[in-house]
Amino acid sequence: MNCPFCGHKEDRVIDSRESKEGDVIRRRRECLQCGRRFTTYERIDEVPYMVIKKDGRREKFDRQKVLNGLLKACEKRPVPMSKLAEIVDEVEGVLADKPDREISTSEIGELLTQRLLALDKIAYVRFASVYRDFQDVEAFFSELKDLMKKKRG
Repeated sequence: MNCPFCGHKEDRVIDSRESKEGDVIRRRRECLQCGRRFTTYERIDEVPYMVIKKDGRREKFDRQKVLNGLLKACEKRPVPMSKLAEIVDEVEGVLADKPDREISTSEIGELLTQRLLALDKIAYVRFASVYRDFQDVEAFFSELKDLMKKKRG
């Protein structure tokens, strides 16, 4: 914490108190360089992660919605639930690292398809068919051909 008076980066906490509601912690600090005291407030970061939909709308990131999509793609496949949870954790990690806390559905889809490709090829094709919105059988076969080329190469 930078001292607001001299800018020094080291201080010591003299007193900590929780608010009545329990959502904020008030800390009295003393700068180790100039000796002046100041107060800081600590609270939970409540800015939600947002997903930018294809039509431009924004909605809150829903972990369960992503997990449900993966579950559908992995239905009757030998994919452990723990691996799917790891994939969703990775997507949340990417989101948390973004300074604006926003991610497009296309970015989420690409992250998920990359991870499914490494995990289970059938689940990958199922997910990609929905995510990439194949309009006809040719588009589906084209994706399968690309997958086969990657497997041989």
